[in-house]
Amino acid sequence: MSTLDAAPAGTDRPLRHRNFRLLVTGTATSTLGNTITPVALAFAVLDLGGSASDLGLVVALYALADVVTVLFGGVLGDRVPRQLMLEGSSAACAVTQGVVAALLIGGWATIPLLGAMGVLNGCLGALSQPSASAMTRVTVPAGLVAKAVAQRALLQTSAGVVGFAVGGVLVAGVGSGWAIGVDAATFAIAAYCFSRLDVPHTRQEGARPTFLNDLGDGLREVLRHTWLWLLIGQALLYHLFYGGAQSVLGPIVIGDQFGRSSWGLALGTLMAGFVAGGLLCLRWEPRRSLFVGTALLSLTAAFPLAMAFSDHLLPILVGAFLHGFGLQVFDVQWQVAIQQNIPEEKLARVYSFDMVGSFVARPLGLVLVGPIAAVVGFDTWLVVIGLVMGCSSLLALLSPDVRRLQRS
Repeated sequence: MSTLDAAPAGTDRPLRHRNFRLLVTGTATSTLGNTITPVALAFAVLDLGGSASDLGLVVALYALADVVTVLFGGVLGDRVPRQLMLEGSSAACAVTQGVVAALLIGGWATIPLLGAMGVLNGCLGALSQPSASAMTRVTVPAGLVAKAVAQRALLQTSAGVVGFAVGGVLVAGVGSGWAIGVDAATFAIAAYCFSRLDVPHTRQEGARPTFLNDLGDGLREVLRHTWLWLLIGQALLYHLFYGGAQSVLGPIVIGDQFGRSSWGLALGTLMAGFVAGGLLCLRWEPRRSLFVGTALLSLTAAFPLAMAFSDHLLPILVGAFLHGFGLQVFDVQWQVAIQQNIPEEKLARVYSFDMVGSFVARPLGLVLVGPIAAVVGFDTWLVVIGLVMGCSSLLALLSPDVRRLQRS
């Protein structure tokens, strides 16, 4: 009997398990760095003379590379040890982010070069994303999966709170290059943590199917669950519209009106909402969890609407907090639903379709947000973004499969 099976779930805690501690330490550390980088990259492009459209294009290139590569990462995550995927990806990202930091610090960076490095870093990071999401279930006993999902989310978003707040301070104090250098260091720490994992790997027996057959099998699993493909579609709308609000419009609107450090503070407050939502999920386990999570997801509209209508920073911070709170509660219930309803041998592929479906339209939104906002006005487009995000969440509740799905 394994130590996972021997542990009584009623008296156990996820962090008592060594593999779970290593997993969340690695993911939380890399999250810390990854929340510093968006703040640093935005102002690096602007400092190089880039416009809103230039910034949108650079971020879109990263997002496009991520989407293109993640399906391949999902197939690999169900074929080879997921620990290897996490370790290799983190080590490679440490190198690429270190190069970006050196280019900025040395004054050799250009906007096209930042875009090219973003493509490379997006590909390397995407290879491990499905494996990272699928790993939780094998690091704790079955009875602790829901608590482990909530605790992992809480620890990662707590790191994000620090990252966003520190990002603004670092950019204002020492510049974008040194801030991205911190991200490179966090990837190196994460790679070490993942190298220490000792988890089982479910291997396919018999003849190895082709890459396309593996993908088709994962897609059929997604289409078997109405709640799964419907909410992936809802996420597509969210990222199509909100990606531009956070990565392009936010730094410009808030940075120009209240100062660059205020944008870091706003993102830090958004992450504080994530922490509050995570704390709630540790204590509250609603039976119709997906219904509750999807309803609270409509709160994400508060952030872009506050940016559009408020001339003061406080309402914007409140909107950011509500955005993070609603999104975190939804994400925990979403992760638990996937972990409890998808077979282990298909989990990485299902997560890869979740990520692709969610983010496939994000590069388009990032490229178009600058030109569209320039024509209709930044505030008007922020209102449109808020309405789409709020209404699409509420419309998803019309599905009986979303309303009735229950926790195991």
